[in-house]
Amino acid sequence: MRRLLAIIERDLRKFLRNPLVMAVSIIMPIVYLLILGNSFLGELKHLPVAIIDRDGGGPAERIIENLTAVERGPSTITIHRLSSEGEAMEGLKQGRFKAVVIIPQGFSKHLLKRGRAEVGLFVDNTDVVSANTLKTALLSALTSVREGFTTVRKRTPGVTVRTMEVHPKIDYDQTLIPGVVIMAIFLGALTTGVFNMVMDRFLGTDESILLTPLTRTDIVAGLIISGLIITTVLALVVLFLSSLIAGIYLWDVLSPGGLVGVILVVTLSTLSLQGLMFLILGRADHPRVVGVLGGFLNVILFFPSGAVYPVESFPPFLRLFAKVNPETYSVHALKTVLFKNAGLGAIKEDILFLSVFAFFTIVLAVLTFKREL
Repeated sequence: MRRLLAIIERDLRKFLRNPLVMAVSIIMPIVYLLILGNSFLGELKHLPVAIIDRDGGGPAERIIENLTAVERGPSTITIHRLSSEGEAMEGLKQGRFKAVVIIPQGFSKHLLKRGRAEVGLFVDNTDVVSANTLKTALLSALTSVREGFTTVRKRTPGVTVRTMEVHPKIDYDQTLIPGVVIMAIFLGALTTGVFNMVMDRFLGTDESILLTPLTRTDIVAGLIISGLIITTVLALVVLFLSSLIAGIYLWDVLSPGGLVGVILVVTLSTLSLQGLMFLILGRADHPRVVGVLGGFLNVILFFPSGAVYPVESFPPFLRLFAKVNPETYSVHALKTVLFKNAGLGAIKEDILFLSVFAFFTIVLAVLTFKREL
């Protein structure tokens, strides 16, 4: 019995002597609840929709009132009233809007005199979940305008919604490809780079490195570059295989500029996560810490990134976090290039953020790295 108690006491002491693991064990379930509970809300909310009213008549205003009711009631949409069709369609292609509603000139006249009129609905079908929700909500609001109007021909007026998907049809499993690639990058960044230094510390072999004239910059940069090479190759292989499985052929959907964009996004995403891992785990001395924090970081970075659920439907605090989450920009850039046949110009903001994020995390990782036992 004494020997059994001794083993129990020893193991308890080892756990209590590691406050980081203790804190993460308590905090992680709570953060999981906040992240997962708000990343899958069930009902989509605050999806941005652009409206262009070329008519200005009573029935057109009735349509806008119905859409406003959807905005204020279930909050499925957020309305942006624009005057330029070009601006609206460009915003749709760049992902600022999920749909565009165009009420054409003469809509009210046709509805009142002929009993029928058309409204244009353009949907970004690269986000299948949002597209299906928007079609249901918008079709209901647009076609319910018939109440309260009497036509010259004494017929019940009706509104025909001409729905247009602005991109080739995309299945749900295909929309998950960017998330799969980002997951591969995260796992690569977690198991290379700083992880090798943690294992060296755990095994005691880091002393041989510290006895050399290598500087902190040499050590950090060397580990990050080696991790960059391995992770980038793995991510590109995952992208190629997952695309084949999902039925997307990269040689058909990627232009030369798009191919450059994919490689650049994967490279910058890898550098960003490598720098972040080094910044967080640079002083860890046990692989258990890497395992615990790895699962934690995976949840708080991946699910709020928009890989499986639209960022617009997150609560305010999670939308704020998504704005500083590098994986958000990686997912958006890959979706734009893969599904919208876009070039570097369409993802310049994503590239800029990832470049700045990678630079600052790597610089901070070098400054905070401990080059001593």
